[in-house]
Amino acid sequence: MSAPMGNLTGLAAAVLQPGFVGTTPPEWVCRWLGEGLGGVVLFARNVVDPGQVTALTAALRAERPDIVVAIDEEGGDVTRIESGPGSSRPGNLALGAVDDPYLTEEVARDLGAELAAVGVTLDYAPDADVNSNPDNPVIGVRSFGADPGLVARHTAAWVRGLQAGGVAACAKHFPGHGDTRVDSHHDLPRITADRARLDAGELVPFRAAIAAGAQAVMTGHLLVPALDPALPATLSRAVLTDLLRGELGFQGVVVTDAVEMRAVAGPYGLTGAAVRALAAGADAICVGGEHADEATTRRLRDAIVAAVVAGELPEERLAEAAKRVGQLAAWTVTARAGRPRHTGGNGVGLTAARRALRVTAADADASPLPLTGPVHVVEFAPPRNIAIGAETPWGLGEPLADLLPGTTTVRYAETDLPADPVAGAADRRLVLVVRDLHRHRWMRTAVARALAARPDAVVVELGLPVLVTGRVHVATHGASMAGARAAAELLTGTSIGVHDARVRC
Repeated sequence: MSAPMGNLTGLAAAVLQPGFVGTTPPEWVCRWLGEGLGGVVLFARNVVDPGQVTALTAALRAERPDIVVAIDEEGGDVTRIESGPGSSRPGNLALGAVDDPYLTEEVARDLGAELAAVGVTLDYAPDADVNSNPDNPVIGVRSFGADPGLVARHTAAWVRGLQAGGVAACAKHFPGHGDTRVDSHHDLPRITADRARLDAGELVPFRAAIAAGAQAVMTGHLLVPALDPALPATLSRAVLTDLLRGELGFQGVVVTDAVEMRAVAGPYGLTGAAVRALAAGADAICVGGEHADEATTRRLRDAIVAAVVAGELPEERLAEAAKRVGQLAAWTVTARAGRPRHTGGNGVGLTAARRALRVTAADADASPLPLTGPVHVVEFAPPRNIAIGAETPWGLGEPLADLLPGTTTVRYAETDLPADPVAGAADRRLVLVVRDLHRHRWMRTAVARALAARPDAVVVELGLPVLVTGRVHVATHGASMAGARAAAELLTGTSIGVHDARVRC
C-alpha cells in the first residue's frame, strides 16, 4: 500500500538540502522545517561573522532541533566560514606537501570545532580526489596531491579530525574528479581510466574515508565508462548502489553535488537529475548555490512525489533515503552534545602553512632574501575557479605591506594586462605572484618578460607548483590567507619563515 500523500511530501522534503539567501532564516525555510525539511546548506552569502552564524543556526534549530546544517568548507582556497578575511588554514595541497597526517588531523579538528561552535553539523569536505591531471581546472590545490596513497592517508586523517571536532565529514567527489580537464560546473567530465586503474587510483582515498568512518560521501557529476558507459555517477545505480554501497560497503549518507550544475541539469533538467539521483541510490539532494528560493525547492519536492506516484521512483527507496538522513541528523546531535567547548583557533593553521612553504633558489648563497624596505607586488589573476568564491580574498600584497609598510600592489587579469606589467616597480624589489602558472600561456609570457627585465624578482606560486621559474621561487601550495602570511614572513625574514622552508639548489 502506498504511503499517504502527506507522508510522501514529508519524505521528499527530508532528502532536500537547499540553500537560501540572507543572514537570517527566511520565513519559508522555517515553515518548511516544520513540514519535514531535513537540512539546509550555507554559503558565503549567509556568513557575516561567528556570532551571526551562531544566531542563524540557533533560529533554524528552534524550528527543528535535529536539522542538518551543511556548509562547503574545505579550508584553503575554498572557504565559506572565512569568506571575508580568507582562510586561516591551508588547503589540502599544502597539507599533502607537508605529509604529516597528525598535522592534517589537527587542522581538521580545529576547523570542526569552529564549525560546531557556530552550529554547522555537516561539512562537504574533505576533497578526496587524486589530482593526477595537473591541467585539472576545478580541483588542483583542493586535492592533497597526485599520489593515491598520500591522498588516502590525509583524507582519513581529515575525516577523523573533523568528526572529532563534532562535525560530520563528507568525502567528495565520488568516484574521483582528479583526472579531468573539464569542470563539472560547466559540462560533463569523462574519466577514461579502466577499472583496474580506478581501483589503484581514484577509489583508494574513498576506501580510506569509509574506513575512517566518514558519515557522508558526495557524488561527482562524472561519466566513468568503466563503471557506467551511459550515466553520470550521480545518476548511476551501478556507481552509487553497486559500487559505493555494495563493493565499498558504505552505509552513510550519499549527498549529490549541486544538482543545478550543468553536467547533470543540462541534459536531465533540475528535477530530472534529482529524481534520477535518488533512484540511483543518493540520499540527499544538494541545491541552492544558484537556485536558492522556495519555488525551486517546491519544484524538487513535488517532482520527487510525482515520481513516486508514477512508479519512476520506488517509495521504499525514498523512505530509505529519508531514514539515512535522519540517522545522520541523530549522529550530529550526539556529536554536538559531546564536543569540547571551542575557545578560538589554536594557530595550527598558520603552523601548517609555514611548514608547507617550499623555496627553490638558483643559488642559495646569493639568495636575494630577506626582502627589506617597500617592495612592488604584481599579482597575475587567472580566470576564476567557480568552486572558489569570488568574494574570497587572495594575494600577497596585503600581508607584505603589513610587514614592509609602503609596499605597493597591482593585479592584472589577461584582459587588462599592460605591455609592461612591472613598469611601476621603479627601483623597488619586485615580487611576482601567480596561480597555476603552468596552465596559463599569457601569464607565462608576462612572467618571462618580467624576469628578463628584472632577474632579481621573486616568484611566488599560490597554485600548483608545476612550473618553477626565477632565481628564487616560493611555493605556498594554495592561496589561503594563512599561506600568504607564511610566505610574507619567509620573504621578509620575520617569525620562523625561512627556517621552516626547504631550500633546493
